[in-house]
Amino acid sequence: IGIITERDLKFNVHPEDLVDDVMTRNLVLEHGTPTEETARDKFDKHRIEKLPVVDDEGRLTGLITVRDMEKHRDYPDAALDKNGSLIVGAAVSPNDWKIRIPGLADCGVDFLVLDTAHGSSMEVLKSVAQIKKAYPDIPLIGGNIANKDGARRLVEAGSDAVKVGVGPGSICTTRIIAGIGVPQLTAVAEAVEACDPHGIPVIADGGIKFSGDIVKAIGAGASTVMIGNLFAGLKESPGREIIFEGRIFKSYRGMGSLGAIHSGGGDRYQMAKGEDPVPEGIEGRVPYKGELAPYLHQLVTGLRKGMGYTGCATLVDLRKYRRFIRISAAGLRESHAHDINITREAPNYTRS
Repeated sequence: IGIITERDLKFNVHPEDLVDDVMTRNLVLEHGTPTEETARDKFDKHRIEKLPVVDDEGRLTGLITVRDMEKHRDYPDAALDKNGSLIVGAAVSPNDWKIRIPGLADCGVDFLVLDTAHGSSMEVLKSVAQIKKAYPDIPLIGGNIANKDGARRLVEAGSDAVKVGVGPGSICTTRIIAGIGVPQLTAVAEAVEACDPHGIPVIADGGIKFSGDIVKAIGAGASTVMIGNLFAGLKESPGREIIFEGRIFKSYRGMGSLGAIHSGGGDRYQMAKGEDPVPEGIEGRVPYKGELAPYLHQLVTGLRKGMGYTGCATLVDLRKYRRFIRISAAGLRESHAHDINITREAPNYTRS
């Protein structure tokens, strides 16, 4: 076994040389299944940055690098696949999945999302069944739906997870334009009724305005949430920066907005090419919030605080909580900061 690095090639002026002639031999090796401690000890003892792992017969089974160790230290909660790479999913539509999924599967995509505005339509249900038949080993998320019946249909079609939310997003106008939708907490609770008996997770997509809404969504039985608006103002988001009246904002648009439709987003709303668009979303701006890491800390800590108040030690416990009370408009006003002019905004709360 030998190893060749970029450093070896950088000063190699003979491109016709064989790898076997250039690579470094007599390497420090790790046998069997290494632990983080043993790997770190060998890095330190031998002053090396790469540690090949071999089996009992001396065959290469893996490679540990100093960079791997640093990433594990700096990002301990990163979502990784079995190969140690970041988990990557891809969204497809009923119109293009036959073209796109083969290439995605070849690239090793970790999961697929059949992403539509009407997840319980016949076309979507048919596509879900066909995708699962053709690619049974790739997890498939179906959506979006907003009631128990829609969730049941997706489960029966073969969805591995169900995405819930029709119109709860801040940039979505479906409930006004089409008159269709269900309040998000009710939609999540109904979907959970259909999905839980089959062990199918529910994703609450949209309507998250504060960290407390994450607590409520999971408390209603959702396994996870999808967030758009709260992240739209962050440095890492794709929106362009806008300066307005001396303040920095970032652009944000819905997938049903005119801009998104003209950029190819019309598939999600089953709009035919050449058809005059009827948008179900808007374009706007949100205040700039800085970087993701400190803001994510606020959301995660808010979730933990909610778990503490409800006495739930784990997210599994919180999913089973499901105790809610209906409040009035007066109760909602009382819940927010009131009878005061805010002079210093908190990083996790705003009324704008």
